[in-house]
Amino acid sequence: MTTLVFGHKAPDTDSTGSPLIWAWYMNHLGLDAKAVLLGTPNTEAAFVAKRWGFDLPEIIGDVANDQPCVVVDTNNPAELPANINNAHITAIIDHHKLVGGLETSGPIDITIRPLACTATIMNDLMGEHATQMPDAVKGLMLSCILSDTLEFRSPTTTAQDQTLAEGLAAALDINITDYAAEMFAAKSDVSRFSDAELLRMDSKEYTVDGNAFRVSVLETTAPAIVLDRKDSLMTSMVDVAKEDGVDQVLLFVIDILKEEATLLVPNDLVKTVVERSFGAQVTGDTVVLPGIMSRKKQIIPSLTV
Repeated sequence: MTTLVFGHKAPDTDSTGSPLIWAWYMNHLGLDAKAVLLGTPNTEAAFVAKRWGFDLPEIIGDVANDQPCVVVDTNNPAELPANINNAHITAIIDHHKLVGGLETSGPIDITIRPLACTATIMNDLMGEHATQMPDAVKGLMLSCILSDTLEFRSPTTTAQDQTLAEGLAAALDINITDYAAEMFAAKSDVSRFSDAELLRMDSKEYTVDGNAFRVSVLETTAPAIVLDRKDSLMTSMVDVAKEDGVDQVLLFVIDILKEEATLLVPNDLVKTVVERSFGAQVTGDTVVLPGIMSRKKQIIPSLTV
């Protein structure tokens, strides 16, 4: 039976590229594997797939009982298919904190390492087989690393991530600065998305002090494109929160070049959160948070109500 390889809902570049990378590796070993997605990928992920000659994987809504699958770039049940605990998970490869709640039918391989990118972990796990990756797969791996590290600007970046990316770029004769600029330009092109789509595009659900939040991050080199829509976005936050069963949507617009985040502040709850979490003083409906780049390392660990 074919093993499905997938990442989290609202797939970004790592959660789109890493399933393709690992499916290649499994098939290279003679196993039957297929990359799939749990949602529509963001514009950067779509650009990367096309750039390296891959069709975007099929989008699935759920998994069947006993379906063999490998979970990558998450271990959070809230980001996975509803029936995930009845599937046959054979492995988890991730770089996020351990959340808990997944149930498996037997012992599995779990690798969770404090690196910036799932693809970096995969390169390690492949061992000597990594040298046999086709250029297209190397390109996916490079793209995943540049995306997750924001071209090494993110505080999640490790020397291992950067060294691997630089080696892949050299092998592919790719200029990292130029290629990253192309990726970030693709990521910044969000004009065709509705407000609700933007709020869900790169978002994850977390509960903090009894409050359920959808924490949305938009990484861009053109923050004005998003911030010019702040009034309608704040109105849409109410509907999205209600539809998704959370108390509040938190939207962080990350300026990749200035290395700062702007948080929309639609009400007193968000005002309290930002003041207690980041020590910032809020005087309007937005607040700039200098140096805040990473949801995983800087935003989520700091959230307090």
